[in-house]
Amino acid sequence: MEIVIRALVIFCFLWLITRAVGRSTLGELSTFQLLLYVTMGDLVQQAVTQQDYSVTAGLLAISTFALLTVAISWLQWRFPRSRPITAGRPVLVWRDGGPIEETMRDERLAVADVLVAAREQGIRSTGEIEYAVLEADGRLSFFTRESSEDGAPETAPET
Repeated sequence: MEIVIRALVIFCFLWLITRAVGRSTLGELSTFQLLLYVTMGDLVQQAVTQQDYSVTAGLLAISTFALLTVAISWLQWRFPRSRPITAGRPVLVWRDGGPIEETMRDERLAVADVLVAAREQGIRSTGEIEYAVLEADGRLSFFTRESSEDGAPETAPET
């Protein structure tokens, strides 16, 4: 039972740390997922190399992590209002061609990182960006302005 309690404490600690570290660090793979995989790998390694007292202890700790991960997923599905607490929520970081500096500072997101992501999506200038959203998983989503330069220019009616 001590192994389960230790695994529960470590799981909660890792979850708190990943929430505090922020979301823009790894992009596709969330910070928590990476830590979960690394920790699970380390737990397996300890059980295999007999640094722990038994294979059973390693299996118990890994099972506790897996069950807690499934429980959090179920909680998000069953109670959607819990999702901002467990997974975070999207944050608006750019509005009307300019950064929202306070939000970017809170999220520890540099303007250069937003510009790189914009270029990767084919956005040529910051003036094209109507909104940029830092998603809960660390990706940036861009909403661009409708260009008035498309199509033929309007002409005045002849009299």
